[in-house]
Amino acid sequence: MTTVNDHTTSTVELTDEEIFRAHEGGKLGIEVTTPLTDPRALSIAYTPGVARVSRAIADDAALAARYTWTNRLVAVVSDGTAVLGLGDIGPRASLPVMEGKSALFKQFGGLDSIPLVLDTTDVDEIVETLVRLRPSFGAVNLEDISAPRCFELEDRLVEALDCPVMHDDQHGTAIVVLAALRGASTVLGRQLAELKVVVSGAGAAGVACARILLAAGVGEVVVLDSRGIIHPARDGLNPIKAELAESTNPRRLSGGPAEALKGADVFVGLSASTVAEELVASMAPGAIVFALSNPDPEIHPAVAARHAAVVATGRSDFPNQINNVLAFPGVFRGALDAGARRITERMKLAAAEAIVGVVGDDLAPDRIVPSPLDPRVGPAVAAAVARAAREDGVA
Repeated sequence: MTTVNDHTTSTVELTDEEIFRAHEGGKLGIEVTTPLTDPRALSIAYTPGVARVSRAIADDAALAARYTWTNRLVAVVSDGTAVLGLGDIGPRASLPVMEGKSALFKQFGGLDSIPLVLDTTDVDEIVETLVRLRPSFGAVNLEDISAPRCFELEDRLVEALDCPVMHDDQHGTAIVVLAALRGASTVLGRQLAELKVVVSGAGAAGVACARILLAAGVGEVVVLDSRGIIHPARDGLNPIKAELAESTNPRRLSGGPAEALKGADVFVGLSASTVAEELVASMAPGAIVFALSNPDPEIHPAVAARHAAVVATGRSDFPNQINNVLAFPGVFRGALDAGARRITERMKLAAAEAIVGVVGDDLAPDRIVPSPLDPRVGPAVAAAVARAAREDGVA
């Protein structure tokens, strides 16, 4: 049994029967946009009429964007190696999550998408598969692919494909974390440049969050992994962590969570580890705590609130839910609206600004980002991303 907040009254209980019944037969279907009600309609939509459209596209491939659904179709791609908090459960078990992702694309971005779960974890094979499938879709949302392979896979697909590619576990998380930090710092009258941020977790989300926070002008970012603070003198760093070691931790701190959190302004939890109350208490006055591990936050929000001015989680049953659905539907919608060839850093930063901008004058310690169900979010993010794509010259 699962407990959630229904956003209107109080906490409600979800039963296994209710959950499994809702997923029976899958959560997706194909909708026909041209009614096939008589022989004439059938002749237009299919043979012989469709042959004229196919001939036109054969003469000018660019017409496929107008006369097929490819320029509005997102491929949601996973190999099932890092699904939610479940880990490596394989492609078939990941499919319900990918179907859910596609449903969110439709609901919040107005985009069609198709789940593609691949029975391989080989980066070369995944790249080759998507390159060969490129005529069938307009963008790629990578999902639930384990680190560090996810970094190489995204980089190679960005170079191999002439369409937007984004690993949402990295960049969707990073965009919403930045939006939440902007909201929290505004509420508290702080500037990003003066903040000392600790990111707990050096997986896909942690690395992307560290990078976007630095790009946004955060004064100091320190990253923790399971072995402690990442710094250049530490042995055994993989290439991704070695890069982080050079770009973060300017005071060259070493040690573990206690050393990182002492006097820090912000904690961003992106791992399954726990954080003791006394460590949060050691943070600077007016601290910000984002305990984003699901389903169990690194520290219970009520406990964190004893010492922090703003607390957020990834859950829907506490205030300030930091949820990727605030970002990815609008990011892909804006990229496709602009005809962007890729998703740039400027587009991600613009998405974060747009998210917090939706809250506007309603910003408060318990409302640093809008609700994931706020219908204004997707259009606002899409417009900002499309504008940034044009400014970056990738449209």
